[in-house]
Amino acid sequence: MKHKILPVTKKTDIPKEYRDNPIGLLLEYHNLNREFDAYLQARLLIGMCMDNRKHLHMPDNFAFIIRSGGANLRYSEFKVSYAISVGQVEHIALIGHNHCGMVNLVSRKEEFINGLVERAGWSKDAAEEHFMNLALMHEIGNEIDFVMSETNRLRKRYPKIKVAPLYYQVEDNQLYCL
Repeated sequence: MKHKILPVTKKTDIPKEYRDNPIGLLLEYHNLNREFDAYLQARLLIGMCMDNRKHLHMPDNFAFIIRSGGANLRYSEFKVSYAISVGQVEHIALIGHNHCGMVNLVSRKEEFINGLVERAGWSKDAAEEHFMNLALMHEIGNEIDFVMSETNRLRKRYPKIKVAPLYYQVEDNQLYCL
């Protein structure tokens, strides 16, 4: 399925459903250089990839952040529930990005195995078994399609929580709405 990638270069580019809430504020802080407000408590949960090329521009104490390969929160659900129940957040920004390493994992099988052997001291058999047992769980397919499906899953799981699918372009370090 083809999804639109919508740039946010001015406040009116932010979809109405995200304006005047923590999702819109994140877009303003990151893309529009809004002056930081002071926060004592997080207002947002951000689920994003562990990729080191991404850095969000936002104030301290503004958000809980869960970093997981591909922005895959399926295996972090207790942490999501904690941020909602104990942390009292009512909004989730799920941020995928282009050039994600969790896409087409099978193409990196040898690199993965060799890396564990050379850098972690694993046997080749143990590294291969590790890859074969877990790669499919962490493969996300297409980045945008995955963020959209994960957004839909989270919306069904937490029906009172507003979940926004966002996309980070590594080349320009900007957030886009999906």
